Amino acid sequence: MKYFNLFSTILITKGATRILISDLQRNVSELYPLELYEMIEEMKKHSLEDILKDYDDESRPIVQEYINLLLEKEYGFVTENDWDRNFPPLSYEYHEPSAITNLFIEMEDIELLKKIKPSVENLGIKHLVIYSLKPLTINEFIEIDDTFKTSVLSGIEVFSPFHQETNLSFIQALHKNTVRIYSLIFYNCSNPPFKAKDEYRFSLNFLKDDLKISACGKVELKYFNTNLPKVLEAMNHNSCLYKKMGIDRNGTIKNCPLMVENFGNIHNDSLEEAIAQPDFKKYWDLTKDNIEVCRDCEFRYVCTDCRAYTENAEKSKESLNVSKPLKCGYNPYSGVWEDWTKNPLKQKIFHSSELI
Repeated sequence: MKYFNLFSTILITKGATRILISDLQRNVSELYPLELYEMIEEMKKHSLEDILKDYDDESRPIVQEYINLLLEKEYGFVTENDWDRNFPPLSYEYHEPSAITNLFIEMEDIELLKKIKPSVENLGIKHLVIYSLKPLTINEFIEIDDTFKTSVLSGIEVFSPFHQETNLSFIQALHKNTVRIYSLIFYNCSNPPFKAKDEYRFSLNFLKDDLKISACGKVELKYFNTNLPKVLEAMNHNSCLYKKMGIDRNGTIKNCPLMVENFGNIHNDSLEEAIAQPDFKKYWDLTKDNIEVCRDCEFRYVCTDCRAYTENAEKSKESLNVSKPLKCGYNPYSGVWEDWTKNPLKQKIFHSSELI
């Protein structure tokens, strides 16, 4: 008798009409028919011979093709006489020691960074994202980097308006004089000054359009992530808000800069005081399994949630808003993607909320 063994790094997420098989070791995901899910569940209980006996002559070759597919994709392996007990289940627990992992700042004044530095250290913040409202000079870029040169930060990502001084020598100087910045995005750039190459220690991108933070919250295939830590985070917590913090252009401290709820102002309050407020963590443990429509979606563990823009923006502040993200055009019940911006109901919500 032969038995099929599913590798412990293979995650199968069942949706309403399809399944998503995620290879957490190779960081890739692929869609398959729902009938394959039922067959895999059967293979967890019975031998391949017993399973094939249950199908008629017409269906048996199809089942064998599915088995061959699972083996070709290296989702599992076959053993003789019994299941291989040397592959224990993968733990889906998620542990993150930092009090806050990501901090987003809509920055007008670079002096703000010096004010928050002690909190960055105290909270163990790993990633800092700076959205600058004004073009940054070479000296300001270097000052940003120097501020956190010996910090606990793993890296800094900077979004800055493009300006004519952003030439090749400008970028070369940043490459030479910075150590913490790992990503540079210059937006509102109609004509890139040169072609970005991989010769710098940071990633470099020039965006043609004016980038607004209100553009955040889009749910699209290109943003999906099969990275193991991100998948485990999504299975246990909210994939967008868990241990995240934002500061908007007015200095207001929020879980996300685009959300309504605020928890003080950085000019009067510390980040530590903000996170200590009970409601700051209100959405941290709201997983996709508990969000309307998303709970039936096969992409729910590789997708990033959004609580700032949702289909039911009128939810009470006293209760959790569990409605589907507004900027998602996927229907898991039909398996069809549509342009959410062309949906009349979504457009009505979008405009009434003054999101543009």
